Amino acid sequence: MKEYKPPYSITEDMLNLVSSISEKMGKIDVYHNLDAKPHLRRNNRIKSIHSSLKIEANSLSIGEVKDVIDGRIVFGAKREIQEVKNAYEAYNMIRKLDPFSLKDLKRIHGIMEKFLEEKAGEFRHGEEGVFNGDECIFVAPPPHLVPGLMTDLFSWMKKNKKKVHPLIMSAVFHYEFVFIHPFSDGNGRTARLWHTAILAQWNSLFEYIPIESQIEKFQSEYYKVIAECHVNGQSNLFIEFMLKQINIILDEIIIQIRKPDDILSEYTKKLLDVMDFGVPYSTIALMKLLGIKSRETFRKNYLDPALKLEMVIRTIPDKPNSKNQRYIKK
Repeated sequence: MKEYKPPYSITEDMLNLVSSISEKMGKIDVYHNLDAKPHLRRNNRIKSIHSSLKIEANSLSIGEVKDVIDGRIVFGAKREIQEVKNAYEAYNMIRKLDPFSLKDLKRIHGIMEKFLEEKAGEFRHGEEGVFNGDECIFVAPPPHLVPGLMTDLFSWMKKNKKKVHPLIMSAVFHYEFVFIHPFSDGNGRTARLWHTAILAQWNSLFEYIPIESQIEKFQSEYYKVIAECHVNGQSNLFIEFMLKQINIILDEIIIQIRKPDDILSEYTKKLLDVMDFGVPYSTIALMKLLGIKSRETFRKNYLDPALKLEMVIRTIPDKPNSKNQRYIKK
């Protein structure tokens, strides 16, 4: 019987992107700042969870996701709140996973779908398709083929984990998993987490790099590329797409960890310390967090310098004095 091999080929663009990503990871390793910043790691984890769930139509804001994780009361759909709790538990297990174990994959899916799906962690028994909103991208293979396809995929990964670069293998897995669509629900969330798990085994810093937030920015293209790969019969376009997104998100990570403290005043540092990444704050909310009563003092000493350094941005940049203005830590 012919040995299974996912249909893809290495292109010059892939090699260039792998080289660029490896170089950027080297820079992050040199700084070691990500390891020394638990607040940054936690916020990036929250961004990963929020974005991955948002791709699947979860309507909770990043602030609400953070509140759910922190154990605060959130008024939202019960299912969406449970999705956040499940995803947080699953992402916290990344270091304990064997990304080449089909058993571990089923276990993670069981956590992702806990209290949501009756047969969580079990392969589907019905027909399924991949959807972008209401649009069907393609119909997945029939259910009786799923166990064999998943076994073949993991066998290939195990056999080639020292031959195929993790950046390539993780993208190949991601596409093949989405194509097989092995579960009745939660396939996209599980695919994105497992992509991270494969990369985290290569370099542990990937555990806290929110690739999902970059995918969410280009969600339409994400589904379009998946559909094109299905038509082409190979995953080259998807691999290149994912490598590009990782290459871009690493630029943001480098900016996050390279901000030199010597250019920051004590006021700016205090402001940044009370802000979570990606969460919009009103002026009043920030003043309350800082314990400041004077709006003028807040703007002059805290907010304006942070805006000037582009470490904080406005949600409505063309209307700086809008009553609906909010500020986000970049």
